Amino acid sequence: MPSGELIDVNPKILNSTVEFLTAMITPALLISATGSLVLSTSTRLGRVVDRVRELEKRLSELITAEDKDSIPLYEKRLEVIVHLLDKVTSRARILQSAMSAFYYGLCFFILTSVTIAVVGLFNVYRWLPILVGIVGIIFLFYGSALMLRETTMATATIKAEMDFTWSLAKTVAPKEIIEKYTLINGELEKKDEART
Repeated sequence: MPSGELIDVNPKILNSTVEFLTAMITPALLISATGSLVLSTSTRLGRVVDRVRELEKRLSELITAEDKDSIPLYEKRLEVIVHLLDKVTSRARILQSAMSAFYYGLCFFILTSVTIAVVGLFNVYRWLPILVGIVGIIFLFYGSALMLRETTMATATIKAEMDFTWSLAKTVAPKEIIEKYTLINGELEKKDEART
């Protein structure tokens, strides 16, 4: 057997093999991106659950307090905590739905790789990997839309808590300290001493 025959490779076979392997690896990018989204969503969900527990503890302390009249802005404080609990609970549910959507997307992207292998081996149902990949992308889009909604709610929750904190500060802090600050467009700023 001549030595030249050992390294002779049919370019058509090599091209189809490279295309096949490239097609199988392509969903790996989407798998990686979806995995990152699952990780960040899981972290956010953990923080939200911790926040729910903290608010529940504050609510219990307020409800069981002996002298409710001595607590500044008791009614307002109670109202804000209940409002925050409602928002944070809704955020937790949205995050759970987003994480489920990302996991479904992950499954479909892995299935896309498998269907590419099946199509490459048996040369049947060539449209199947495209369909499976599109379903995965739809789940990814849905999960991302849920995350956007949750982020908007998180911003509203922070704003509500900051507004209450400023109201509490105005109630309990000495007047001369509060007069040094002003609330402009929802942001607390120190007044310019030169102007006053």
